[in-house]
Amino acid sequence: MKLPEEAELLRIFIGESDKYEGMPLFEAIVKEARRQNLGGATVFRGLMGYGAHSRVHTAKVLRLSEDLPIVIEIVDSPEKIEAFLPDLDKMMVEGLVTVERAKVLMYRPGKEK
Repeated sequence: MKLPEEAELLRIFIGESDKYEGMPLFEAIVKEARRQNLGGATVFRGLMGYGAHSRVHTAKVLRLSEDLPIVIEIVDSPEKIEAFLPDLDKMMVEGLVTVERAKVLMYRPGKEK
């Protein structure tokens, strides 16, 4: 797969405990992105954050089971990102979604092991 040099970065902010059809929402989003053959997706788990409700979520030692912030990043062409958004909207009840321009400098799969 080749990504265009002028691409978009889709960034999705959700909570670790968010679900979609019984599975973690971040997992459902990545699986759907893969099904739609998007360029790739990465999930990041945050140490601390807050969102629209202004509740702070943190990974302090005594609070390891808190609902930590999750960020998912997906890069692909503007057309493929746009086509993915309606499915993302169906999966998300709350959270934040941003899109920004991205210049792809390299996208190399490496050798199979």
